[in-house]
Amino acid sequence: MMTGDPLPINVLINGRIHTLDPRRPLVSAIATVGERILAVGDEALALRESPACGGQVYDLEGRCVLPGLTDSHIHFMWYTLGLHDLDLTGCRSLDEMVARLADRVRQTPPGQWIRGRRWDQETWPDRRFPTAADLDAAAPHHPVVLIAKSGHAAVANSQALRQAGITAQTPDPPGGRIGRDAAGVPNGMLFEDSAMGQVLDILPPPDAAQVAEWMQNAFPHAWRVGLTTIHDVDAAPAFEVYQRLYARGKLGLRVAKYLAAEQLDAACQVGLRAGLGDHWLRVAGIKVFSDGALGPRTAAMLAPYEGEPDNRGVLTIEEAALRDLAVRATACGLPLAVHAIGDRANRMVLDVLSDVGGGLSHRIEHVQLLHPDDVPRLASLGITASMQPIHATQDCEMAERYWGTRCATAYAWRSLLETGAVLAFGSDCPVEDLNPFLGIHAAVTRRRPDGFPSPSGWHPEQCLTVPEAVQAYTVGPARSVGAEGNVGTLSPGKLADLIVLDRDIFTCEPMEIAETSVLATMIGGQFVYGVYGEADVA
Repeated sequence: MMTGDPLPINVLINGRIHTLDPRRPLVSAIATVGERILAVGDEALALRESPACGGQVYDLEGRCVLPGLTDSHIHFMWYTLGLHDLDLTGCRSLDEMVARLADRVRQTPPGQWIRGRRWDQETWPDRRFPTAADLDAAAPHHPVVLIAKSGHAAVANSQALRQAGITAQTPDPPGGRIGRDAAGVPNGMLFEDSAMGQVLDILPPPDAAQVAEWMQNAFPHAWRVGLTTIHDVDAAPAFEVYQRLYARGKLGLRVAKYLAAEQLDAACQVGLRAGLGDHWLRVAGIKVFSDGALGPRTAAMLAPYEGEPDNRGVLTIEEAALRDLAVRATACGLPLAVHAIGDRANRMVLDVLSDVGGGLSHRIEHVQLLHPDDVPRLASLGITASMQPIHATQDCEMAERYWGTRCATAYAWRSLLETGAVLAFGSDCPVEDLNPFLGIHAAVTRRRPDGFPSPSGWHPEQCLTVPEAVQAYTVGPARSVGAEGNVGTLSPGKLADLIVLDRDIFTCEPMEIAETSVLATMIGGQFVYGVYGEADVA
């Protein structure tokens, strides 16, 4: 029987390599063969001189190396599409948003849809929601829908409302709300998926083949900030897009895919179970929404929002329906990842999952506000806290405004970690920035990069250490989807996914972490981005 030539061994030397493996947490060298790690530390150094090496030796020149980072909650197809939509990030007023819309109108033939994303009324002087009339002034001859930064609200102009058939007689859909003026006439605002969908669902659907082409141009954006794995929570056709890229060998990130709740029956019918796939693309479970968001004040609350005595938010699924879905998903071997932001929603999810059992690794996505009595329950039930640290620093003013003293257990990373809960951190991109170092910085400092709100940070008792924060972007995510045998630490036998940084975030000033640059990214033993070309070989 003939065998091929042995694979060359590549060795990285003279580094500060944080393996996150407690047996050897800091080493200076790492050796890879094929797509996996062969050795670390002295064993890797010895291979440099081995006749069997046959590969390249890279001099890290004292640079910091970490395992490749995971974004545990990302909408990567949404992010890809957003690169082509009207970007409303950073609009400081309604007038500025309308001006950007007017610019896009001038570039778009009349009658064609215009879709935009990421406006945030909380950053505007008067904090009022936009209306159809505001959009009509700039776009009288185009149907327009602009999605809020939270993803839980949108504003449509009159053309779009007409095409969707939304009138004064249109009732609020279950789990959603149509904004109305004093006379009951729809004013353009749509809250939550069931209402937003009445407009979004009539847009021409994204073509999977086209999105796949666009996504290949989006992968380098992730590599440049150190991401090698994502846990994707987008709905259809994202899974088809990933499969198309996988089949062509063009999938640029490792993907654990959560399917939409609407796909549960189909998944169960064909026997789809969590873990199906390989270390490039695997089924992770089912994504479910239980409430809204803080921005539009639709997160489901035990007590009313501050200053809004009649508003406790909305449950987008009733407890009985969530329980039925959880029972069916668990029976099919599909863990749940349940979006829950308000304390009422989190309690409902915990109550349901405590009764379901099934031995699966369920997650709660966001976990933004917990009642103090519920903080220990995630650990006791084995539920992963899938959280996004940058939400805390970006939304702290809004949280104080609408939640008041309840913020003591908002974004409670330290409290959850001390109970033994597994933390899996992400960005919620494109709701927030893709860059995980902004998240690590937020987790460690509870401050924005400009220093806001104070030198000690917002509720500094919830700060994490740098190792704890990094583990929440590596070890925790791997555990949450059963991938810890392949990724999460730089250990022999695991996949050679690593990143090289311009500073050691374990030793630099914490405020500098937000400024970290990724110099190189390796996935499966191959540098996909960065400085290590032929000229950098030792």
